[in-house]
Amino acid sequence: MADLVGIVLVSHSRDLALGLRAVLSQVGGESVPVAAAGGTDDGRIGTSYELIAEAIAAVDHGSGVVVLTDLGSAVLTAKAVLSDRTAEASGSEVVLVDTPFVEGAVAAAVIAATGADLATVRAAAEEARDVRKL
Repeated sequence: MADLVGIVLVSHSRDLALGLRAVLSQVGGESVPVAAAGGTDDGRIGTSYELIAEAIAAVDHGSGVVVLTDLGSAVLTAKAVLSDRTAEASGSEVVLVDTPFVEGAVAAAVIAATGADLATVRAAAEEARDVRKL
């Protein structure tokens, strides 16, 4: 099987990002490359440019990477990383997905595990926006 699309979880909370990564390993399997970029460099609540950049590099195996975020400033920090990455023209395509954090990540992991391409994984994550629970 070709390399799978990578997933990066950007959260203000290290524990939240790590917990969601554990869920994804259960629903998507251990073969899906998932990295957690939660909290600041020194472990506080917040987001870290460096942790996001390192997470992208860790899961970028050539098939692309989807980045999912929890709250507003995580989006801004992820956008900054992606902007700089685009300027460097390094690695494969990396996309920021507008989706609920948990639901979108689960959908992305399940579809990524099938070997789907980046566009398909992104679409699955985005569709989670419209899934009703009740």
